[in-house]
Amino acid sequence: MSGEPQLLPEPDRVQGAPHPRETARVIGQSRAETDFLTAYTGGRLHHGWLMTGPRGVGKATLAWQIARFLLATPPAQDDGLFGAPPPPSSLHIDPEHPVARRMRVLSEPGLHLVRRGGAGSTDREREKALAEGRFSAMIRVDEIRELAHFFSLSATDGGRRVVIVDAADELNTQAANAILKMLEEPPARTTLLLISHQPARLLPTIRSRCRELRLTPLTPANMTEALAQARIDVPEQEAAALTELAGGSVGAAIRLLNLDGLAIYRDLVAVLGSLPNLDRPRLLSLSDSCAGKTRENRLDLLLTLTDQLTARIARTGAIGQPPRTEAAPGEFKALARLAPDAAAARRWAQAAQEASDRARHAHSVNVDPAALVTDLFLQLSRAY
Repeated sequence: MSGEPQLLPEPDRVQGAPHPRETARVIGQSRAETDFLTAYTGGRLHHGWLMTGPRGVGKATLAWQIARFLLATPPAQDDGLFGAPPPPSSLHIDPEHPVARRMRVLSEPGLHLVRRGGAGSTDREREKALAEGRFSAMIRVDEIRELAHFFSLSATDGGRRVVIVDAADELNTQAANAILKMLEEPPARTTLLLISHQPARLLPTIRSRCRELRLTPLTPANMTEALAQARIDVPEQEAAALTELAGGSVGAAIRLLNLDGLAIYRDLVAVLGSLPNLDRPRLLSLSDSCAGKTRENRLDLLLTLTDQLTARIARTGAIGQPPRTEAAPGEFKALARLAPDAAAARRWAQAAQEASDRARHAHSVNVDPAALVTDLFLQLSRAY
């Protein structure tokens, strides 16, 4: 890694949030931390670890924490007359430790990060694309070949080396086979940390050669703490709604905050809750808020939140009670009125699928966003 890569756009960074390597600690994943530490202190450090779970729950943060720990912790050894020092009781490494400081600026010689590179077929094209924030769709075998140079260097800090693959789901076929070969014949004193949002998409042989650390969605209390660590303060009630709509993912919660997602969801509930007399002025305002090329991310989020809302409506009718957490004021009352029974649940499920497919097709062929949103809700209104 040459130059100042930390100043370039990064494919594994959530806008508005610190990068996982800059995050001091993992929140809400004590079981995964304990499982790794127990394996380490028990002399059962596996050469391949697979971090799984939904996006944004801390998998990459945990991988970077483990990497800091492995590279900054001296190997256990007998200390003569006084015996060996006590085993570490935590994965935490002081942020001012030399290893931690080098890792923050991607200059730690014992670490190699594998992630998507710039789009393009030549080195020059890729370098230009990387500077512009245009990334390849997959991790290519070229990124894996760079590991050969990394392994050829003298290992430092006790001879240990760490490779982070973020994310393993993005490996193309050649790259996946190259990683598999490393897992089958791991270089000496090397630990591979693979991050996966959808482990079922990985080669079964990759999964079988790694120990899994499964991370779970965050609770509202965890979410508040994680957002505070990212220097984002939210009221307790808002944190609960964010956790619900983000599925316990702090990455998804930050995206919601960046795009004013809670306000969008409140408007969605209000518009559908106005049925059978659809609140057209509010619908028009919502439609206009997604118009224009610069608001494409907002339109994408609106479509996602609409899918969530209609799923919550159908689920309320199917099981006879609303979800555990109200994600917008008056939502529970609206859900119960829109889907009072199983028959209504079936109507909403069918209408939602058809309307969503129609809207996403319209989006793919560049239909005017305002017209797309208006049509989406007119289609959904047929379920009532």
